[in-house]
Amino acid sequence: MARDASRESPLWSECLRPGHERELVAVFSPLAEGRFALGIETIYEGYLAHYGRPRLFAPPSEKTALLLGDYLYAHGLVRIAEMGSVEAVRDLAELISLCAHLQASSPSPPDGAVWAATAALLARGELDVARAALRDRGDARGLEGLAREHAGAAAVEQAFVAHAARLR
Repeated sequence: MARDASRESPLWSECLRPGHERELVAVFSPLAEGRFALGIETIYEGYLAHYGRPRLFAPPSEKTALLLGDYLYAHGLVRIAEMGSVEAVRDLAELISLCAHLQASSPSPPDGAVWAATAALLARGELDVARAALRDRGDARGLEGLAREHAGAAAVEQAFVAHAARLR
């Protein structure tokens, strides 16, 4: 991810943390199929550029963080699209949209559940009802239950702890 970003633009290269400061911790990809891991973590790094503390980058300003986050979202979606799964791209686009909605409507949104469930059930077509419950009623229980059922309670809890540590 860091190598690709630095090749893409000198601006992204300037935003990279020095190697010894980079946090190489996968947060939600351990819940997913291995083939989706890099795409999920790239999108998650974009989310962190928008709403948290990125693991690999240290953008010098809010404006640069916003641009970097958008770049990482797009690049992550491209990685997933290369896998040939339209459903996976749709799930991740829904994730990005729902996270933006939650961030705009709550000072501490329950977005860890949507991240965990999306990673655990990516491209399976089983998230619509639970996403709607979160979006419409703020009820994350369905997403959290799906994540725990498909990825295991311990793995989901570990992802939630790592996610909470990255938020501002």
